[in-house]
Amino acid sequence: MATPVQMPNVGISVESCILTEWHKKKGDTVNEGDVLFTYETDKTTTDEKATATGTLIEVFFEEGDEIPVMTNIAVIGNPGESTAEFAPAGAEEEAPAAAAEAAPAAAAPAAVAAAPAAVAQAPEGFVKASPRAKAFAKKSGVDYRYATPTGAEGRITEADVRAMIANGPTPTYAAAGAFDGAAGTGIGGKFSVNDIGAAPAVEAPAAAVEAAPAYTDEKMSGIRRAIAKNMMNSLATTAQLTNTSSFDAGEIMAFRKKLKAGAEALGLPNITLNDIIIYAVSRVLAKPEHSLLNAHLLEGDILRKFNGVHIGIAVDTERGLMVPTIMNADKKSLAEISKEAKELAKAAQSGSIAPDKLKGASFTISNLGSFGIESFTPVINPPQTGILGVNTIMTRVKEVNGELKAYNAMALSLTYDHRAVDGAPASKFLKDLCTSLENFSILLSK
Repeated sequence: MATPVQMPNVGISVESCILTEWHKKKGDTVNEGDVLFTYETDKTTTDEKATATGTLIEVFFEEGDEIPVMTNIAVIGNPGESTAEFAPAGAEEEAPAAAAEAAPAAAAPAAVAAAPAAVAQAPEGFVKASPRAKAFAKKSGVDYRYATPTGAEGRITEADVRAMIANGPTPTYAAAGAFDGAAGTGIGGKFSVNDIGAAPAVEAPAAAVEAAPAYTDEKMSGIRRAIAKNMMNSLATTAQLTNTSSFDAGEIMAFRKKLKAGAEALGLPNITLNDIIIYAVSRVLAKPEHSLLNAHLLEGDILRKFNGVHIGIAVDTERGLMVPTIMNADKKSLAEISKEAKELAKAAQSGSIAPDKLKGASFTISNLGSFGIESFTPVINPPQTGILGVNTIMTRVKEVNGELKAYNAMALSLTYDHRAVDGAPASKFLKDLCTSLENFSILLSK
């Protein structure tokens, strides 16, 4: 019995997923539990396993297609079984639809009927094309059916349509039925209804050949679109203000150097400056006087203050920014924070992180210090009320007992939602945090 394979429904906020890789191809034997395909959401990449045993008798979509959740994308069954009942709308283009598209050409004046017998005809029968290929062809005003297919099972891909446009003359939909392979007078040199029956265009001299395109259009990934949407929403719906202050990083640098020297002997992980900052933030935010920054501002003017401190750590990945969460960081030791931060970052960068690890943060830390950034304005991740930007270490000069002395200064940039937090309490938090980091050994002993 044929069994449809659907794009999983991975959460109420996810409407579609991108099919990134097929691990089986049409005609392959599939056993229950085999990895069938890999898909990408706006947060993570996941392998989907087969829930039935049989043969992969049909594949409706190809790698790179964005597919609504709960849509049939393939069928597992016995060779020869019909799959028509499982085909999603738009997966294949049938001959009647192709004929309808060519109808305008048939309605041309009688003189058109006298076109040379060698005039090319529109492809007949089933024409497989991905939804993205069809959408791009429609946007470009060309007939995708004339593209040379390179996709699985003879399917036309978006890349095929782009190649068709780049490599030669293309017909408009209306003139497709009489397209003879010649350039036309339409926009971009397309063969239009006005060119049907006209004399062949004179080939341009070699020197006049059009140069290579000056740019390439690339569709944003699902996670990139989600980031863009979240950033726009954050800036449009919150009142953001950033305060920046610096502190003497000498103590935390000396502390880290000492730990690094004895880490292996003590069985400790490699404690980084970022781990130290996460630890300090978790302890300072846990104080009642800073509860406004360890909170979510919800709809209906509700301010939800958290009893635990849940730190989101911004991680740069190949797919875009991800923010995994260290839950209850204020209850964890420096070593525990360091270990968990590294595990979360590794999972995010590999694309294997569980969606549950990417939510629940009450405050976020974004560290751009390793890139030499001296100051920046981090954008709040709603509904959080604050985010801390960590900057690079710079050499500065200060007066000590009447003498000017150089020291290592690190700047911290706090962005806060002014709807929930005023400038004074935000500044007090920043000052308290800087003092704690300058006296980190004391903070660690509490």
